[in-house]
Formats: sequence, C-alpha cells, structure tokens
Amino acid sequence: MSRRGRDGCRLNAVRLVIGAIVAISSLVVYFTSQQENPVTGKTQHVGMSVEQEITLGLEAAPKMAQEFGGMERNDEAQALVDRLGREIVRESAAGDSPYRFEFSLLDDGQTVNAFALPGGPIFITDALYEQLDTEAEVAGVLAHEVAHVVGRHSAEQIAKAKLTEGLTGAAVIATYDPDNPSSRQVAQMAALVGQLITMKYSREHELEADTLGVCFMSAAGHDPRALLDVMEVLAQAREGRAPPEFLSTHPNPDNRMDNIREAIGNRESCPKGRGGS
Repeated sequence: MSRRGRDGCRLNAVRLVIGAIVAISSLVVYFTSQQENPVTGKTQHVGMSVEQEITLGLEAAPKMAQEFGGMERNDEAQALVDRLGREIVRESAAGDSPYRFEFSLLDDGQTVNAFALPGGPIFITDALYEQLDTEAEVAGVLAHEVAHVVGRHSAEQIAKAKLTEGLTGAAVIATYDPDNPSSRQVAQMAALVGQLITMKYSREHELEADTLGVCFMSAAGHDPRALLDVMEVLAQAREGRAPPEFLSTHPNPDNRMDNIREAIGNRESCPKGRGGS
C-alpha cells in the first residue's frame, strides 16, 4: 500500500473514532438527563431544568408577542382569555406544576395560531380567537397549550434535538471524505433523517397535549367535545395548503380528532391533581 493510501486509512480510522466518541457522548447525556414529571408521572429526557424553562419563557415572551402584533387592545376579550386560562390551571392537575402561567391575546388578525413558551407564557392570536364561538372552545385551546407547558415538551424537544444533532454529527464525521463527493450525500441524508425524527417527536407532543387538554378543560367544568370544534377550525385554516403529515410538526386534524374522542372516553385515567392558584 502506498504512503498516501496508509495516510488515508489512518484518517478514516481517526474519523471513525471521533464519530464514535461524539455518538456515545450524545447518548450518555441524553439517557442520563431524566426527570419524573410531577403531574403526568412520566419519566422524561429533558434538556433543561424547570428554572431554566421559566427563565427562557420570560425572556422570549416580549419578543414573541411583538412578532404577532403585540397585545390585543380589546380589554374584555383579554380578560376572558385570562379568566379561562387561570380557571384551567386552578381547577386541574396543571395547578400542581411549578410554572408561572400567563395568558395573552395577540393583535394578529391574519395568523390562526396559539402557542406556549417554556415555563408558562401562553398566547392566542386574534385571528384564531375570532373564529371560536364559545368559551369552551377558547378553554380548549388554552388547555392544550397549558398541556404543552406541563408536559415539558420544549425541554424534551431540546434534549431530543441535541441527541439527534449529536448522532447525525457523528455520522458526518465518521463518513465524510473531502476527496469523495458521495460522502456529502451521506451527510445530507443523515441531516434529513434527523429532521424527520424531530418532526415525528413534535407530532407526538401535539397528541399528548390534546389528551391532557381534554383532562384539564374537563376538570375546569368545560365540555371537552368543544376541542373537536377547534379541530374543525384548524382544519379549515390548513385547507389547500397543508403539507403531508409525515413532513409536518402537527398531525392531520382527523387524526387529532380521533385521539381527542379516545381521550374523552378515557377521562378516568386523567392526572388527579390538587389544583393550584
């Protein structure tokens, strides 16, 4: 074997070793970052502490609100959102979580959306609010977002993203060869697989938030079937421009409705919390 060939073999071996170290380190960090969720009882792999979640949410909230038009000027509508949100937290197991919930209506009449930040800030746009016909529907949206916070979905996403980035990075390091153009395709495929895994993880979170949302709004005295009406609104908003489900972070509305119906029938399995203020 020529000297150049021997050097190439050594470089490949070094890449494999470094790639293996990166992969093992990523796996160790992920599987040792476990905490039990006090509300759901589920053992989770999380990428940050509760305190970090709260800090991140508080820091990000003003910027996110600004991006969606700022606070809605309709004081009556904002008061309703705030009242319903606080009732959901107070009357359900969500009140046992350590998070600081704040509920805000945003002055965005174009974007049909609601979202939660880590630690408790929850937002609903005016475009979605105006399409909801009853208090129960508004409560369903807010309960779903509360469930994202209580379920620590952001912390799980961060942990999963770090693991995926570590493993795909390890694959790139181990297979990349600047003299071999085909190795770039391997790197691109590894990155694509990582993205698809993360998207699937997001869809699982949406279904869990729907299930917990049914529990939380029921505990607050609202008919959880209203969440099915919310799904109809979201389906209409997506109509004609929704990507295929396997390339989306959200499940198809029909799949979510089936999951909600199942959750309504299984409410005896809902978390039994004390509620909180």
